[in-house]
Amino acid sequence: MKLDSALAKKFYHQMLLIRRFEEKCIEAYSSQKICGFLHLYIGEEAVGVGVLSALSNEDAVVATYREHGQALVKGISAKSVMAELYGKSEGCSRGRGGSMHLYSADKRFYGGNAIVGGGLPFAIGLALADKMIKRNRVTVCIFGDGAVAEGEFHESLNLAALWKLPVLFVCENNLYGMGTALKYAESETNISKKAAAYKISSRQLDGMDVIAVAQAAQEAIKSIKERNGPQFLEALTYRFRAHSMFDAELYRDKSEVEEWKKKDPLITFKNRLKEMDLYSSIPIEEIEREVAKTIEDAVAFAEKGTLEPIEDLEKFVYSVEAT
Repeated sequence: MKLDSALAKKFYHQMLLIRRFEEKCIEAYSSQKICGFLHLYIGEEAVGVGVLSALSNEDAVVATYREHGQALVKGISAKSVMAELYGKSEGCSRGRGGSMHLYSADKRFYGGNAIVGGGLPFAIGLALADKMIKRNRVTVCIFGDGAVAEGEFHESLNLAALWKLPVLFVCENNLYGMGTALKYAESETNISKKAAAYKISSRQLDGMDVIAVAQAAQEAIKSIKERNGPQFLEALTYRFRAHSMFDAELYRDKSEVEEWKKKDPLITFKNRLKEMDLYSSIPIEEIEREVAKTIEDAVAFAEKGTLEPIEDLEKFVYSVEAT
């Protein structure tokens, strides 16, 4: 992958937008403007930006409940995402989904899924539909290391391999499934080996390096679209914040967190740009101002948004009476 100044600017802008957006979410949550669960992506930005850089507009994304950043990169506006977090009708899920259920049919972004591993079989269905209709596009299924312990992980990988489905599985391995370290939950902690057991081409990579992630994703997407079947990427990454805003975070040492912060994808990317003599061509301060304005506008939009009227409580709710 050739990294020029335009692509470098795009990567930095997207990672910074995710970081600043979520920092603003922390403020809004602390002020009780955002309620419910809130899972932050801070520290993992390179994975979402790198993977989604390889997609076309027609490719789909199925994500976990830690999906704000992926939604932004897929093209859902910051205004729409922030309004959804505020529970406003102008949000991308009409204020009904909140943090864990961001959705856009137009952008082919299918969640946000509050169930651990719940997106895996859904991604299989989307990919199977594309194959049956002979559409040459890819479904990217992003999940955490905690989902590997779920039965649908193995069922979904097995079906994808058997049917040669156009799926890119991306495991964001941040070493902790909620408060349980991976080494206490899996006898084999190299998750890419589990995919290889299903005869799926797989690799493990540095998820803190946006260039490495983007390169791997491009190669994987190219292989899938050449009808070579599913691919699997395990991105080793780390969340700098707790599992959620409710998490007391008593299960890991602060020193471990500080060590991982030395690999901050924003800082390391800027260092790489300096090594490649590209840093001077990236308008860092201008990007900061653009991102700040985008987030300022998103907050204003959300705060001016409307709450759904109580009489619409049963709208979009369907039930079948048993006979």
